[in-house]
Amino acid sequence: MSTRKKDPSLPSVSRRSFLKGAGITAAGTAMLEVVALGQMGASGSASEVGPGAVPITLNINGVPHTVNLEPRTTLADALRGPLNLTGTKVVCDRGACSACTVMLDGVPVNSCMTLAIDVGARKVTTVEGLANGQQMHPIQAAFIEHDALQCGYCTPGMVMSCAALLRHNPHPSEEDVRTAISGNICRCGTYPKVIDAALAAATQTKGA
Repeated sequence: MSTRKKDPSLPSVSRRSFLKGAGITAAGTAMLEVVALGQMGASGSASEVGPGAVPITLNINGVPHTVNLEPRTTLADALRGPLNLTGTKVVCDRGACSACTVMLDGVPVNSCMTLAIDVGARKVTTVEGLANGQQMHPIQAAFIEHDALQCGYCTPGMVMSCAALLRHNPHPSEEDVRTAISGNICRCGTYPKVIDAALAAATQTKGA
């Protein structure tokens, strides 16, 4: 048994209070970020919605859509469900494979990890929105020409990641393409064909 005497000048910390404090330390930063995001409304104050469905307006491929969604609904589920845009695939449903990639204001994001209610006024572009009428986007045509797809589960996400790259960098290097699709998992192993397709599309894309 320890004979060490307690220094009366030190604050008293019980095992319970220590564990409670440690828990706050571990989760506090993340929780504070969530609270801060919830307070970033136009009024500057937090507002509560749900748990039932609420009306949400989403700008999808240049067209506004108002749908009733529970606040917990992900953008992927909103697209595939009430909006019937099934080009966006949900594979892992946890942000690990990027098959569900869409663009928010031109930036690729995993729609399975994005709440529809958090999208706000940002413009959502899905794989269905890349083509110009009956004319395919250069990256879509290049995927077909270079046989850059097999089972097809990862293909929409791959196409969207490459399209986002070409949107911001019309003349990418092979390393740029590899970086752009580094989060996209293809279990069929079509990466070399995807890279070939992206580089070929780059010669036809001018900020599309």
